[in-house]
Amino acid sequence: MTKHGLIKGAATAALFALSAAAVQAQEIIRAVTFVPAQVSFARNFQNFVDLVNERGEGVVQIQVIGGPETIPNERMGEAQMNGIADMFLLPAGLYLNIVPEGEAFAGSNKDPMTVREEGGLELVNQMFHEKGNAHVLAHVDGGAAFHLWMTEKPGVADDGQVDLTGLRLRSSPLYRAFLEELGATIVVQGAGEVYTSLERGVVDGTGYPVTGLRDFGWDKFLKYRIDPGFFQTDVLISMNLDAWNNLSDEAKEIVNQAAIEHEASSFEDNTALTEEESKLLAEGGIETIELTGEQRQMFLETAYDIAWKRLMERDPTYHDELKAIFFEDF
Repeated sequence: MTKHGLIKGAATAALFALSAAAVQAQEIIRAVTFVPAQVSFARNFQNFVDLVNERGEGVVQIQVIGGPETIPNERMGEAQMNGIADMFLLPAGLYLNIVPEGEAFAGSNKDPMTVREEGGLELVNQMFHEKGNAHVLAHVDGGAAFHLWMTEKPGVADDGQVDLTGLRLRSSPLYRAFLEELGATIVVQGAGEVYTSLERGVVDGTGYPVTGLRDFGWDKFLKYRIDPGFFQTDVLISMNLDAWNNLSDEAKEIVNQAAIEHEASSFEDNTALTEEESKLLAEGGIETIELTGEQRQMFLETAYDIAWKRLMERDPTYHDELKAIFFEDF
């Protein structure tokens, strides 16, 4: 081989070595979502993933490795704590047994951006770090409440409160106590099981935000929506704390800035989507029962009081601090 050939070969080898080193240096974050890819929450999360991957090319990339088919919802909090995956799109309400202070997100009646500005995310991360081995990056898809969706009209108690006695409602752990307070018989199950339960008459309704309802096809069976909505969607983008700490400073900055921006944009997008989906659900035949006056006030006070009381009972240490930031009295 000529001297020129040797030099050219060495240069080519060096180039390949540099390329390999660049690929090796790129940090990979493995992410899991609590809903299947076709559901709005997962689709919105993909916007965040795309933003990070665009800005983080050569530095950090997010790979979505699956949804509840990969890790069941009821195991995700534990999986995050143990580092089974690096990043989770996961409601705080699904692992209150691990971090009860996650109650503050659903129990909040302020938008996520205001809570962040007032130090709420920094405060709550003290508990998520300590108890859940998790780091919360953003409260996303905010601005939407949970609603009761029924196949039958609810009753009204003597005091004017909504009465769900005799009705079987699917619930998540987050709002189970509220529905029980209203008299419902509770069936706790994942969102993926609700379609079959409604189809077979196993449940008479469920609690859920407006967004995502049609994605699951539940509107085929539901006839009534109870307003006002209660609580606030508590979907978080969070990471296993060890995985977060192991990221380079450059990667952390890219991910964190994208999370802050996505928190705000997803709030706006979710608000618009809620309005659009509400119209489509109404056009599809779902009737809205609007609570007003004292009945409305009683309904909301019951919901929020239960959320904050539950936190007080589980761990009162930060209850007052959290409520002062996350909640504004009616």
